[in-house]
Parts: sequence; structure tokens; C-alpha cells
Amino acid sequence: MRVLVDTSVWIDFFRGGSSAPAAKLEECIRQKEDICCCGFILTEVLQGIRDEQEFIATKRRFEGLVYLTEDRSTFELGAGIYRELRRKGATIRSPIDCLIAAIVVQHGVNLLENDRDFHFIDQHYPLNRL
Repeated sequence: MRVLVDTSVWIDFFRGGSSAPAAKLEECIRQKEDICCCGFILTEVLQGIRDEQEFIATKRRFEGLVYLTEDRSTFELGAGIYRELRRKGATIRSPIDCLIAAIVVQHGVNLLENDRDFHFIDQHYPLNRL
């Protein structure tokens, strides 16, 4: 199983959190699932790290993940998701979440998240949320 792990889950996991998504990530790691990352999530995780040693260690951890790429169609789909949801009265707080959703849709992976924006998106674009 291929699982794209959202920033919110990584942050909780790195802080030793006990949320259900962090526990699910631990389970996926133990079961040697294909843990995936994309540029949007990598950027969000790394930009929040203040300590240089922690920054370097986190970059190394992410090097072993399956990297999902994006192209022009990803950005067009992300914009389309955002626009459609806004038209239906649901404003997504972070347009980056629409881009992450586009990656999920395009690559057909599962999404492990802890962010309410994905609940709204999932109502119109199935995201295979775990």
C-alpha cells in the first residue's frame, strides 16, 4: 500500500504525539508500507524546523520515502478543486491542501491526514483517506 502522509501527521509523529493518525503512521512503518512524500509536504515540514541538526536529520529521514512528483496538470487540478469547493460554499483554509489532494488523485495513493480541509475535499474528490 502506498500512503502519502500529510504534514499534520508528520509533525505530531515527530513530537511523539499519540493521535490516531500518528499511531497509524507507526503501524505503516512497522508493516513496511510505501510511505510517500511530495514537494508540498516536504516544504511544509522542513520550513517549520528551527534547529539545524534536526533540519538535517529530518531531510535524511525523508530521503528514503517514495517521492511523488507534480506537473502542470497537478496545479490545474489543485486550482480546480479549490474553485469547485469555493463555488459550493466550502472555503479551504490552505490552497496547498488542494495541491496535496491533486497529488493523491493523480497518483492513486492513500492519504493519512489530520486536517479538516481534507474532509471537505474528500466529499467531492475521493482521497482514499486512512
